[in-house]
Amino acid sequence: MKRIYLDYAATTPVDKEVLKEMLSYFNKKFGNASSIHSFGQEAIAAIDKSRGKIAKLFCCDFSEIIFTGSATESNNLAIKGLVRKISEFGFQATANLSYRKDLRLTPKSTRTLHIISTKIEHESVLEPLKELEESGHKVTYLPINREGFIKILDLEKNIKDNTVLVSIIYANNEIGTIQPIKEIGKLLEKINKKRQESGFSKIYFHTDAVQALNYLECRPDWLKVDLLTFSGHKIYGPKGIGGLYVRKNTPLLPIISGGGQEFGWRSGTENVPYIVGIAKAVDLAIKNREKRSKYILDLRNKLWKNIIKYNKGAKLNGSFSSRLPNNLNIRFAGLSNEMLIVALDQAGIAVSAGSACSSRALAASHVLAAIGLSEKEAKESVRITFGKDTTNSEIKKTIEIINKIVKKL
Repeated sequence: MKRIYLDYAATTPVDKEVLKEMLSYFNKKFGNASSIHSFGQEAIAAIDKSRGKIAKLFCCDFSEIIFTGSATESNNLAIKGLVRKISEFGFQATANLSYRKDLRLTPKSTRTLHIISTKIEHESVLEPLKELEESGHKVTYLPINREGFIKILDLEKNIKDNTVLVSIIYANNEIGTIQPIKEIGKLLEKINKKRQESGFSKIYFHTDAVQALNYLECRPDWLKVDLLTFSGHKIYGPKGIGGLYVRKNTPLLPIISGGGQEFGWRSGTENVPYIVGIAKAVDLAIKNREKRSKYILDLRNKLWKNIIKYNKGAKLNGSFSSRLPNNLNIRFAGLSNEMLIVALDQAGIAVSAGSACSSRALAASHVLAAIGLSEKEAKESVRITFGKDTTNSEIKKTIEIINKIVKKL
């Protein structure tokens, strides 16, 4: 039986071009990038080339791209690294404050800092925020409407004098809804100008763009973000490699100590083949974004139209218009998602209940709860996500099997 994979939001297969780029760095160009001999120089040259490639695609400076072990690590570094840096060293409320390694910092501060986020962030954002709350800082979780969006006015109303960070996911990993990151960036830019004039600290802006990079514009200056997280395995690159854009003069405290690699922000021997792989994957994602998006959107809409045609009780979770082109999150009333997922898997179709990071847990999705679904309704919902390798024949087969299984169950 030919299996059909429709869980591309969980992970993607490594692209052939990406794999080809990586292979020689496993056994031929295998040097440690910290070594000064020719093997090491070959490795550091590959890292520099990869960093430069992503920096060019992001239209940012070479030193603003940091390689990590995963998007989870990137999110942790962005959130805990920034808040702990400011908390540990304090911040001066001056109009022209910049953070540099040679800056004279104020003594340790016990001041409580404030962060703004949302109720539908990935676990790798929510868990660091919980840790910060446990250490005494305050977090405001913005509510989400039925379609999955925050209100920018809610964000503005919740800004306080001690707000230092806003972290909002670009495109949600479960329901695919796209937040107005550029508009939020413009608002914070405007607010920060006033804060600077009044002597308050800057509010830094972070976005988790892991699901967005394949389909949406992610240039940091265009979005007006200070920190942006991306991942290899969501864009047809390898697992075990992530990235973080860090705007110059953004205060960060490393969360991994050691040899000071990655400009001191992320210690550990660099994973050269994976760094080469993620750079190629970012290149292909941006180069093919428009064409792939249109192709995948057509497949998604075809599947959705045929599901609602034969299943009148099927409901879409989240917005239909402002969501990722590869995402459907559907509730089949009265039908357990676990039962449906197992039945589909037995029929050769792979879908999921939501985030792969928590899919083995029995708790209902916090994202679906945030948009107003009951626990029962959340447990009737499945996520179907498409990729560049999804075919029309696979969609036709999936329509046939889903309608047959739903009717039977």
